[in-house]
Amino acid sequence: MLSETMQNAFNNQLNAEMFSSNLYLSMAAYLESINLPGFAHWMEIQAQEELGHALKIYKYINERRGRAWVRGVESPQGTWNSPLEVFEHALKHEQYVTASINKLVEMATLEKDTASQVFLHWFVNEQVEEEKNADSIVQQLKMIGSSVGALLVLDHHLGKREAAAE
Repeated sequence: MLSETMQNAFNNQLNAEMFSSNLYLSMAAYLESINLPGFAHWMEIQAQEELGHALKIYKYINERRGRAWVRGVESPQGTWNSPLEVFEHALKHEQYVTASINKLVEMATLEKDTASQVFLHWFVNEQVEEEKNADSIVQQLKMIGSSVGALLVLDHHLGKREAAAE
């Protein structure tokens, strides 16, 4: 059974993951509006993944006989100045989520909640991948600079992203 402290922390993370999903969908809408459907597709897949993370936490809370609380989610930002700014924001957001997951791990350790520690290891590994993916695109966009042709090639490449099997 989850302690009240862990239940509250997991509920906060559940809602943070839902915000992340909305943020990435907002980024997808912006990218679609500037005619970058491949970039938008990449963000749509990212939004789906984040919703999957929220559901994973929701199910875990229930499995541990806790009470999941789904709260209203703050509206995310809706406009950016460039695809680079979008992905820099995504990277910064993933770094924030990583810090949040790390705090959950620390809390589970203090609570001597081994089951939660094991459960959270999946998220720790996932965050390494999330940061790497966002950073990789940031670095590519920086290399591209103002080359429209290269931007369109990257857009085409990102449009081939497939949803991850979890």
